[in-house]
Amino acid sequence: MKIIRKKYLLAAIVTLCGAFFCTNNIALAEDGDEANDAATVATSISISPVSKILQLEENTVYEDAFKVTNNSDSAMNFEVYASPYSYTFSETDGEYRLGFSNENNYTQITRWITFEDEDGNYVENPSFTAGPRDSVTVKYRISTPSSIPAGGQYAVLFAHTLSGSITSSGIRTEASPGLVVYGRSAGEVVTSGEISGLSINQTMQKDGENKNIINASATIKNTGNVDFMGTGKLVVEGVFGQAYYETQPTGGKVSVIPESELVVSDAWEETPYFGLFKATWTVTAAGETETIEKMILILPMPVIVVAILLLTIITIWIIIMVRRRKERRSRFMV
Repeated sequence: MKIIRKKYLLAAIVTLCGAFFCTNNIALAEDGDEANDAATVATSISISPVSKILQLEENTVYEDAFKVTNNSDSAMNFEVYASPYSYTFSETDGEYRLGFSNENNYTQITRWITFEDEDGNYVENPSFTAGPRDSVTVKYRISTPSSIPAGGQYAVLFAHTLSGSITSSGIRTEASPGLVVYGRSAGEVVTSGEISGLSINQTMQKDGENKNIINASATIKNTGNVDFMGTGKLVVEGVFGQAYYETQPTGGKVSVIPESELVVSDAWEETPYFGLFKATWTVTAAGETETIEKMILILPMPVIVVAILLLTIITIWIIIMVRRRKERRSRFMV
């Protein structure tokens, strides 16, 4: 029985320690891959403003302008055009993705937009040249038809570079900043939405620190015909009510346009390595509010490994003791 006991204990310790070190090696390899793949190029063109809200009426012409700035030290050619601003459902990951080609009842405004070219004519896709560190003012016009669908109308006015620079690695760089137009027609406005999938979780941080962070998420669906702002507020407190974290006013927000379903989320990035916390996640959208609460225990990985080892050793010890008792009883019966 002593030999069996030693084999059980040795196998358990070797297996668990091996699993622990393998897991850490995998995490380090993934972090290294992310570091090698991180290659970013500075954007050399910008647009201002980045959004515009309009009240639309039938048979009306709206005129406005935006500024495109060349932030590089060489001349740059760019074109401007209007694209639909909408979301489409992805069968691959089961989420809604922002796209600029999907036309629906809420993107018809794209057809009503033209831009003034350098000759003073309003066309759909003019081109311009901006000198080094120079800005170009682009005028645009929205001509509404005699009939406008009720609700919102959404488009993006893009400024796309035509002559990008080439990096030392041979990669051609281009940029397409955009101005989002939020239009509201004079028809019936329906603001309604659904909140679902509220959750509070612990997620392993991916920056190499190997610690859990408290995060929360929820899905907001727009069932009306105009856009609205969905908000999420994460509050983390100690067991005795002391405040540790609360979503900042600029965080936990998402603009949801009709026929889309988006995720609002927030996370306590500075979650300690150890502690017992009470997390509250409140989501508000289109006049609806949903709230959930959860107690979360954060433990360092070494503590978890030691706890698993001790639990395994205790379990094996109990099994051995039970077998020894059975053997003693069988001998006594004989």
